Amino acid sequence: MSAEVTASPPGVDRQRVVRRATLLNRLTIGWNAVEGIVAIAAGVAASSIGLVAFGLDSGIEVSAALILAWRLHQERRDGCKLEADDRAQKLVAWSFVALASYVSISATLDLIGRHEPEASGLGIAIAALSLLVMPVLAAAKRTVALQLGSQAAVAEAAQTNVCTLLSAALLVGLSANAALGWWWADPVAGLTIAAAAAWMAARTFTADSLEHTCCG
Repeated sequence: MSAEVTASPPGVDRQRVVRRATLLNRLTIGWNAVEGIVAIAAGVAASSIGLVAFGLDSGIEVSAALILAWRLHQERRDGCKLEADDRAQKLVAWSFVALASYVSISATLDLIGRHEPEASGLGIAIAALSLLVMPVLAAAKRTVALQLGSQAAVAEAAQTNVCTLLSAALLVGLSANAALGWWWADPVAGLTIAAAAAWMAARTFTADSLEHTCCG
């Protein structure tokens, strides 16, 4: 669950923190955009539902980061409380529902049909690299989110942390398929991603909205 936040801690230079949050947000958008395109392309080439699901999740991470970018822009201009935040929050939640539905159905059909994906060296590389980058980025974003006193920013940082777990699941699935010929490891990785997406949908639907968060 996301941490409870109220207001910026005393002594925090809020403008400096907002600038840092904006930088981390741009890094998130750039990384996930490239990661998503590469993962989907590699997944289509190898017929890997795990890779395609990972790429789609990266797309959702980009949409969440874009919403947070809008929120940070509004804070710099008018303050951080936004009437439209509830609607944006629900849109992100529904995108997770769509991802969970598509991937769970596709992965289940692959398991039933014993679909054997090809090994993907590129997929293994992107999963391993993501596993190195995501924990560092998530930790930095959480620190800044708590300094901002923003529940929305904390939730977005938590999504990045979930990406770390998905990277690990994908890496295990792709490696097992490539090294051991365990074809079922790929759709199982896909089902893991679907379960995580469903969990994130529930979290996002029930998270405190920015409208009710005291941002200092």
